[in-house]
Amino acid sequence: MKMLKHHTILYDAECPLCHLYTKAFVSSGMLDAGGRAPYQDMSHRMCTLVDRKRAVNEIALVNQETGEVRYGIHSLLAVIGHSFPLFRPLFGWRPFIWLMSKLYAFVSYNRKVIIPSAVKSSDEMQPSFHLGYRIAYLVFTWLITSFLLTRYAWLLKDVLPVGNSYREYLVCGGQVLFQGIVVSLYARKQGWNYLGNMMTISLAGALLLSIGLLLSVFTDLSSIVYAGYFLFVAGLMLLEHIRRTKLMKLSVLLTLSWIGYRFIILFILLILH
Repeated sequence: MKMLKHHTILYDAECPLCHLYTKAFVSSGMLDAGGRAPYQDMSHRMCTLVDRKRAVNEIALVNQETGEVRYGIHSLLAVIGHSFPLFRPLFGWRPFIWLMSKLYAFVSYNRKVIIPSAVKSSDEMQPSFHLGYRIAYLVFTWLITSFLLTRYAWLLKDVLPVGNSYREYLVCGGQVLFQGIVVSLYARKQGWNYLGNMMTISLAGALLLSIGLLLSVFTDLSSIVYAGYFLFVAGLMLLEHIRRTKLMKLSVLLTLSWIGYRFIILFILLILH
């Protein structure tokens, strides 16, 4: 593995995901010890080289010797390609670059709702809001969550009615619409931010339930056991919902409406059982 020397990658210090992977670049020897720095603490020389507005959304890689700056997926591929020359032909293939740039933007514009943290810097240092990528994220999490919940519902067949193949898609989508209406009534500016966080919680819960799905392949447990695990996961989701709304400085009303919607759905399902 070759080290990319005399380069500095500028990451968002308030983004746990950015902090993690740039630290991995340094600790693995892909960048030298001074190869990463928060863009919030850019030196005067860096400020003259870097487009700060662009660096907020696309991580910047600065060549300390030439002053050349690369952004976004081109920064990451430059670091990886230098350490692993085998991948350079792939990294130079335009369809691959296009696909990776879209994936990078999808994650970058939604990183604050994927792994949130307390905001300390000014609004100018926060990633821009991109409606298209936020809607894409909501649709993505809705589809994955609904798919996994549809499969898990079969494990609860002795407790709740299984329902048709699109029930969970309607329930999950209904939650987005219901909470969207609630948050728009008193915190409209935080609406898209809240919905992104809420769907991250839903996705995380569904991924935890997939452990039960995997277990069901090898064991034959009762529906009561799977229902108990479902309640355990729901409890973790509730705690995470409370934590995230506090980070966003939003009212407990959103947690109450989030719980209330689920109780309404549960009541309807029990009636139908």
